[in-house]
Amino acid sequence: MEPCCTRLAAILVVPLVTTACIGAELDSDPEALLGEAESALDTENGQLPNAMTPNAMTPNAMTPNAMTPNALNPGALNPGALAAIKDPGPSGALSRELLRYTVGCALRSDQTFSFSWTDSSGVVRSEVYRGELGYAGWWATTPLGNNTYVQSQITACLAARMNWYGVSVRISLRNNEMPSTPTERTSFPVREGAFWGNVFSTTQAPFLRACYSPTGVARARQLQRDCAAGHLSVDPTTGATTVQQCGAMVIAGSCDALCNNTDAVAGYYRGCLENPSVSPWVRTDVVMTSFLPAAP
Repeated sequence: MEPCCTRLAAILVVPLVTTACIGAELDSDPEALLGEAESALDTENGQLPNAMTPNAMTPNAMTPNAMTPNALNPGALNPGALAAIKDPGPSGALSRELLRYTVGCALRSDQTFSFSWTDSSGVVRSEVYRGELGYAGWWATTPLGNNTYVQSQITACLAARMNWYGVSVRISLRNNEMPSTPTERTSFPVREGAFWGNVFSTTQAPFLRACYSPTGVARARQLQRDCAAGHLSVDPTTGATTVQQCGAMVIAGSCDALCNNTDAVAGYYRGCLENPSVSPWVRTDVVMTSFLPAAP
């Protein structure tokens, strides 16, 4: 994926005031999309590119829970969701981006989601989105429904792949269901942070949270990975520096304070406080920890 513009901060259901640039990577021909997906599959386990922008989950685009009641295939989507991904306008581009990353997290590498849509110039565009991690390969034929565990796994995967700038940075994703090899752990030694939440539920309000690993903040910002550490913004009038979160993703604080001990081998957090502003005891173990390559 080539760098574009700001693309992933308001991925939930609250508006985000950022600029979004949905570029050629969403409107590419199917061979280019397929080639990109296949290149990602050349990596091991959770090593994946990310460039999902916060705007992909705004209320103007297809929301994640619109996909929950149906199977994840073109023939099963409800009319509203199908119309959203075929919309030739900016909302359609955001909906396709959300769908592409959802397919990547949910389906296996031997599964694809293919459809076509017509742009504002009357040109038919064909899309082929290939699965990558396979958290719910069965979703291709069976509704996701109220399986909150899988909903949370896919949410954590999506959150970890969010990028304020919409640029592609290769990362390593790890948790109790995502094994890693010694080579992967050597190549991606910098623990960035952790992500969790549930944006697919149809029975409760969607939420998305992140925490940062203090030792990984500088490297994350160097690589333009701001969603765990927070995006630094300078007020042009006062010169004051503020920290902004990626849209509806709430930065809960330092992972060292919020999460359990790390796995002795893979280094991922075993669990984090689900909502530290409400309870200092309730934890979730459905957490995705991201790792970055070391500085050259």
